[in-house]
Amino acid sequence: QKLQLDSPEDAEYIVAKAIRDNVIDATINHEKGYVQSKENPDIYSTTEPMAAYHQRISFCLDIHNSSVKAMRFPPKSYNKDLESADERREREQLELESAKEIADEDFDGF
Repeated sequence: QKLQLDSPEDAEYIVAKAIRDNVIDATINHEKGYVQSKENPDIYSTTEPMAAYHQRISFCLDIHNSSVKAMRFPPKSYNKDLESADERREREQLELESAKEIADEDFDGF
C-alpha cells in the first residue's frame, strides 16, 4: 500500500532487481514471502571507504588544476598580432568620424 504497487509480484521484482544489481545484499524466500538480508559486515573497518573518498578528492583536484591551467593568460608572444590601445583608439575615432559623415549625408538628403 505504501509503495503504491499493484501486486506483491511487483515488489518481488523490484527487490530481485536490487539484489541482482548489488544494491542490497539479501535473498528472497519465495515460499514464506519475505526478504532475508545477509549479515552486513562493518564496511568502515576496511579501507574501501577511504579509497573511494581519495578517488573523489583526486578527481576534484584534477579538475581544479586543469581549470586553473586553462585560465592562465597566454605568453606575451601572442600579443604581437593584437593592436595596441593607441591603435584601437585611433581606429574607433576613425569609425566614429565616418559614421558621423554617413549620418550627415543621410540627413542632408532629406
